Amino acid sequence: MQGESTVLAKIAELPEPDRSLAERIHALVRATAPELEPRTWYGMPAYAKGGKVLCYFQSAAKFKTRYATFGFTDQARLDRGALWPVAFALKELGPAEEAKLAALVKRAAR
Repeated sequence: MQGESTVLAKIAELPEPDRSLAERIHALVRATAPELEPRTWYGMPAYAKGGKVLCYFQSAAKFKTRYATFGFTDQARLDRGALWPVAFALKELGPAEEAKLAALVKRAAR
């Protein structure tokens, strides 16, 4: 699929450590919610449902920040009460972080 190849090409262009983080996020999203469509959003890897972006990866290098970000748009409907997180700083991903993000991706994709 074109979206998949475009996202993988964008990930391949990223410098380390962003590339490794984006590869792991991509694998996590594809395994957790294979129904989401890979695409780019503002030049970064993103995942959509029905043409609307639900979650995305943002490179630290591209935006000159000290950490990469994995975030959710308002389309993800992760609402919990009056306050909930929609973006996460990423410096590294271990099993606990992957499990937390996978649960949110699964919830967002439903």
